[in-house]
Amino acid sequence: MRIGATDVCIAPLAVGAWSWGERRYWGYEEDFGPRDVVDAFAASADAGLDLFDTAEVYGDGESEKILGWLVRKRGVPVAVATKFALLPGRDARTLPRALDASLRRLGLPRVDLYQIHWPDRAQASVAALMDGLADAVAAGKARAVGVSNFGAAEMREAHALLARRGVPLASNQVRYSLLHRAPEADGVVDACRELGVTLLAYSPLAQGILTGKYAPGREPVGPRAGHAEFTASGLEAAGALVELLVAIGATHGAARPEQVALAWLLAKGVVPIAGAKTGEQARINAGALAIQLGADEVAALDRASERWRSAPVT
Repeated sequence: MRIGATDVCIAPLAVGAWSWGERRYWGYEEDFGPRDVVDAFAASADAGLDLFDTAEVYGDGESEKILGWLVRKRGVPVAVATKFALLPGRDARTLPRALDASLRRLGLPRVDLYQIHWPDRAQASVAALMDGLADAVAAGKARAVGVSNFGAAEMREAHALLARRGVPLASNQVRYSLLHRAPEADGVVDACRELGVTLLAYSPLAQGILTGKYAPGREPVGPRAGHAEFTASGLEAAGALVELLVAIGATHGAARPEQVALAWLLAKGVVPIAGAKTGEQARINAGALAIQLGADEVAALDRASERWRSAPVT
């Protein structure tokens, strides 16, 4: 499939590299290490997954370094996506230098998708940011450009501004899962469909909740433990949904709950970006591509997750 109206073609499931090199949040070199990441990359590529998403802020640049090394070492044709962050003291004028720094860490001459990580009008106007992205395309440093965490109105503005430069807005990467269906309610999904923009769904497994790994009494440690979704009440609320994922998976060759959760997003026509810390996780995620949910199963999951259509449980 193509990302938006660009010539960048990818599989319908992408790989998230947030955890690669991220010590504080994901426990890199404590819970998993370099060999695991090598296996995750290889298993993903072997399964035909060919879009790998990172960002300059992931692991303070370590994720870009690791991903770039893996891409160069393996030598397989994959698409690399990264992001520009409006960190304190930055504005749109810093975008070209930030992109150059990302390319140095990646060891690549260009990226396939360059995205604005989040909007912040106090630091940079959407117009200035879109000019920066269009300049990156003109300079041959990005094949396609997109945004992340943009609302529907901001995305429409970005789309129109880029169009004036003859550049399509390829994608909007937003948080989207059975436990966070806000993009359906806030107009982002509808705007993507109307504009021909690919919706990239990050945290499609709600940072592990939809795998069934966590439950009251089995909360994660570290920064995630402070999130409302990982409180005992949040995990208890998600428990019935996970049970439904397991039940539906049983009718699809004992598919795992996370595979069914990803298949639900695939049925919605969006591209999930599923993180993988190990080869086993990567192979499990890729298995979602073999699952074709029926309309009745999608509807059942819609009903079971209706409470999360506006916002996650708090």
